[in-house]
Amino acid sequence: MKLMIDDAVWGYKEIFSEFGEINTLPGRDINRKSLLDCEILIVRSRTKVNKQLLDGTKVRFVGSTVAGLDHIDENYLHENGISFASAQGCNANAVAEYVISAISNLANDYSFDLSTKTLGIIGVGNVGTRLDFKAKQLGITTLLNDPIREINEGKNEFVDLDIALSADIVTFHTPLTFSGAHPTHNLLGSHNFEIIKEDSILINAARGGIIDESIWAVTKTKENIIDCWENEPNINSKLQSDAYWATPHIAGHSIDAKFMGSFMIYKELCHFLKASFNNEIGQLINPQVRVINDSTLHETLNAIYSFFNDHEAIKETSNFEDYRRNYPERYEWRHFKAQFDLPKNEL
Repeated sequence: MKLMIDDAVWGYKEIFSEFGEINTLPGRDINRKSLLDCEILIVRSRTKVNKQLLDGTKVRFVGSTVAGLDHIDENYLHENGISFASAQGCNANAVAEYVISAISNLANDYSFDLSTKTLGIIGVGNVGTRLDFKAKQLGITTLLNDPIREINEGKNEFVDLDIALSADIVTFHTPLTFSGAHPTHNLLGSHNFEIIKEDSILINAARGGIIDESIWAVTKTKENIIDCWENEPNINSKLQSDAYWATPHIAGHSIDAKFMGSFMIYKELCHFLKASFNNEIGQLINPQVRVINDSTLHETLNAIYSFFNDHEAIKETSNFEDYRRNYPERYEWRHFKAQFDLPKNEL
């Protein structure tokens, strides 16, 4: 059996070699010709999986080791009997840690008390739920907006979008959708951008296209944190130059998240092929606990991993894709012991 795997998939040799012959390419270079004799396709977000890619190939299982789904034509896969597995939720904790790191650095630089701030969380799924959990541990008041969850669970825990947008800090964690009852494309756009105040902090660590960048680029805010962009890697230069952090879609790129993405697809592939499960795969990351001796939250989080380095790395925008593909090693907070309790990782 032949497998085609994006060469940025974490641990592909150790995790997937037992299934057959592995072929690898950068995600953007995987094309129909390269798949003609492959039965298994494992991708990240840079490969558009659709009829154009798969028509006439032998592919019968597609696994995506990232959380997003907008690169996958699920209808085509279903209609053609191609099994599909995704790793939704694999990087949720990593993204939540990115946002908390940003907020803690801003609190230090602007000398504000986190317990006096409101945080509007737009989209309360895998990421938003974990972010809400961490933010509350720091005394931040959260305003949660998620119309789908509100329909299913009732209004008690949720607020209307306009109320969430009026928070001191507003952060987006929705998928990018263009249809349905609650499309998210330009969710913040010409119809409601005036709600964003000049002293607002605005964060997009979800998907490019959720915020209308043409309006964002000319809207005054206190600070912007931008990890997800329209037209990646050809990002908006004005937004980049004005941002507190402008990073190359790496909020979810911790070692833990990459491992979990591969591990989730490994388990699904075992199920698909009716293959035995290797328990050793689950122990592939187990770094030694490192002690951090800094005394403040922002110093501690920067000692664990400084996202300012990611910001600096793409000041030359041509570095965007290469830096993302060759991202530095970053472990999540659970691998570190600090001088005080860090916000917990688990719900």
